[in-house]
Amino acid sequence: MLALAHRPCAEYPRPAARVQTQARFGNKNTPTKQRQTVVPEPSYAIPAVLLGISAFSAYEGVTSAAVLTGILGAFLAFQATNVRFKFDDKYLEVVIGKQEKESQNAFVGGENKWAFDTFVNWEYWWPGFPVLVYFKETQTKPQGQIHFFPIIMNGKQLYDVMVERCGTSQNSRPK
Repeated sequence: MLALAHRPCAEYPRPAARVQTQARFGNKNTPTKQRQTVVPEPSYAIPAVLLGISAFSAYEGVTSAAVLTGILGAFLAFQATNVRFKFDDKYLEVVIGKQEKESQNAFVGGENKWAFDTFVNWEYWWPGFPVLVYFKETQTKPQGQIHFFPIIMNGKQLYDVMVERCGTSQNSRPK
């Protein structure tokens, strides 16, 4: 069982080269360095494994397991082509489909966009073969809202941008 940290991401150390520059001595004309938007590439590793398990189960005659893993694998393959995590300078946004307009969260209401400074913790499980990413934020609910997502995007890109934008998690691997 993983121990989860319960402190805001703002408390985690950030790499010095990536921290925004601050205006000095009240000079409001000093520009801040804005980070570029990152959208990790899709990954079909998890859907491929599930479809492989489905094919093996069907070959062995275990039809219920074949059907369930096949449906899940096909669904995640579709989602890998349809869902994007968009990391801009201040927000993580889940974009569904080709449209760039804001999408609404069907489960808790509101838009699928969260400010990094509201993240309480995030974790990335099984770095060798990433399966899930978790984050808890206080923007949706003051006591915190938990979000789990299957990693249907490039796991390394996702990990690197999460560390850059939100600091290291309690269980982050050392660089």
